[in-house]
Amino acid sequence: MTDHRIAILGGDGIGPEVVAEGCKVLDHLEQLENFTTERVEYDLGGRRYRETGEVLDDATLEELRGFDAIYLGAVGTPDVPPGVIERGLLLKLRFAFDQYVNHRPVRLYPGVSSPVAGLTPERCDFVVVRENTEGVYAGAGGRLYAGTAQEVATQESVNTRHGVERVLRFAFEQARSRRGHLTLVHKTNVLVHAGALWMETFEHLGDTEYDDVTRDYVHVDAACLYFVTQPERFDVVVTENLFGDIITDLGAAVQGGMGLAASGNLDPTRRAPSMFEPVHGSAPDIAGTGRADPVAAVMSLGQMLAFLGEDAAAARIDTAVGVLLGERGGSSGSAYSTAEVGDRLVELVAR
Repeated sequence: MTDHRIAILGGDGIGPEVVAEGCKVLDHLEQLENFTTERVEYDLGGRRYRETGEVLDDATLEELRGFDAIYLGAVGTPDVPPGVIERGLLLKLRFAFDQYVNHRPVRLYPGVSSPVAGLTPERCDFVVVRENTEGVYAGAGGRLYAGTAQEVATQESVNTRHGVERVLRFAFEQARSRRGHLTLVHKTNVLVHAGALWMETFEHLGDTEYDDVTRDYVHVDAACLYFVTQPERFDVVVTENLFGDIITDLGAAVQGGMGLAASGNLDPTRRAPSMFEPVHGSAPDIAGTGRADPVAAVMSLGQMLAFLGEDAAAARIDTAVGVLLGERGGSSGSAYSTAEVGDRLVELVAR
């Protein structure tokens, strides 16, 4: 029997190229760790939208629901208006499959240069848990008198006790499994209504169920400062959707760049598939040149395997990535082709 059913969404630009290298590594790991996968490829993204006018139809959505995980490359092309693919594919999947946790590790590997002067790997190893289905991304709002001098645009942030509590509970569990420290990031001094809901729920859970986890609170603007000056103060960070979207890109910069940023969009209940992807985008300007760095895609594969319970395979990826980054002296893969990086990672996971 197949252990895991995985939907492969290569997407646009460099997406199919980096996912192909991840699948090459996955082929080898199946042999090493004695598990199997059934993989089905789907053509979703900007190219399909241009050809058919559809982003993700309901029939395909229901097909995807039957998988254990989704492995995504990147989507987006310059000739598709902003928001069409993001809302029609990525956000649609998050909402339909209730992927209410966005999980973003921020780790500086030995040998990787950070733009933060003097930052060393032992000072930078934390995880950001971002609420993934509420906030301003819920789509509440609208425009009045569009195109006139009296135009009004509103975008409302939706926060429910249910949504806040479940992502906080996930973050507390993450902290308990790591170094036992959780930091809430918000803007409670200005966003007093949503902030109060987050803070009260955070304190209640900490007092009643997670008193073994130490707690801290940091305003989001201060968090941007501390990510750069004191990343060691963080173990697990939990925050709302928009703030999480912003600060995780800062975290990626601190750890050496978007080329090393992996992510998971998780349904911790496992009633629907979770989705794993590098966050570097489709980079259409280098598509087909062999210059795309597949490391973040392979790191995302590692996250997927860990979520699926293949811990030994995930550990092999983490070790292999560390060796590779040390060998090439940093985060840039410009001296290596996409396929060469994938081939080297295949060699390293076998060690």
